Amino acid sequence: MIYWLSGSLAILILVTVLLTPESTESTEVDAEKATNSKVVKTTVATDTKAVTNSLAQSINVSSEKSQTGVGLKTTGSDTKNAETLVDSNSDRDDIYENQVKETSTVGTEIVRVLLIPDQETTVSRSGSSLAAARINKLNVTLGSTFKSGNTLITFNCNDPRARLDMAKAELSGAVETHTAKLRMQGLDQAGDVEVSLAASVVAKARADVSLAELQIRYCSIKAPWDGRVAKVYVRNHMTVTPGQPMLDLVKSGPLRLRVNVPSRLLNQLKVDSKIEVKIDETGKTYQATVVAINSRVDSVSQTVEIEGLMSQDFPELLAGMSGTAIMPAM
Repeated sequence: MIYWLSGSLAILILVTVLLTPESTESTEVDAEKATNSKVVKTTVATDTKAVTNSLAQSINVSSEKSQTGVGLKTTGSDTKNAETLVDSNSDRDDIYENQVKETSTVGTEIVRVLLIPDQETTVSRSGSSLAAARINKLNVTLGSTFKSGNTLITFNCNDPRARLDMAKAELSGAVETHTAKLRMQGLDQAGDVEVSLAASVVAKARADVSLAELQIRYCSIKAPWDGRVAKVYVRNHMTVTPGQPMLDLVKSGPLRLRVNVPSRLLNQLKVDSKIEVKIDETGKTYQATVVAINSRVDSVSQTVEIEGLMSQDFPELLAGMSGTAIMPAM
């Protein structure tokens, strides 16, 4: 029994001795593995943080370059990111500008406008019963100014003056005949019919004199008002016929404006309403007043024609210029 216990104890000690170094070695290996795992995790975390910082710096540099417009070379995704950023900024600027424009025109409506003279006329050879006449002198040229009553054109009037002299001579003879008939009537040598016929001859002679004097007045054309010459159709020594146009004249002073506005604005537009007009040729804005509104609306375009008058005479403005008028909207 003793021998058996001794043998068992010896075996147990042997087993213990054999197993103890292996357990210690396993513990040391486990500790070493745990340490290595911590080092690896720390290294990976450090590397990840460094890569993240590097990428963030790269993105910031690309953003700064795209914003400042520096012409440096980029490749790959950096170039695409920069282009996308620039495009998005440009789109935002366009949207902002459109919003500003829409905001600035809220409550108003812009329509085209045309400047016209307050008065204009075409000068022609007057009198359908007059014969053709030759121009002696043309006193104006294209664009020249004139005053009311100035002589614009003079004609050769030798024939009308001769006719006037003939009419005056006939009138003088008719008056003498009528006077003699009256004396003879007092002596009972002429009847009432003879006296009446002599009187009618006198009246006819006076009418011929008046007609000849009227033809003399047509020998020159005078300006009806202050203005300028817009067009010249004739030249010196040219023969013109009755009714033939010779000059286009426009009156000086504040210009009128003509504009077709949407009919829905009739409630806002009245005579004496104030409007602003910007002329394309000068680039300036002027004040005008509505002076006339058409009594009929165009059924096709749904617009109504109105006329306005500029607030004063602006020397830089000419008839025929165009621009835009700002109207109050609904």
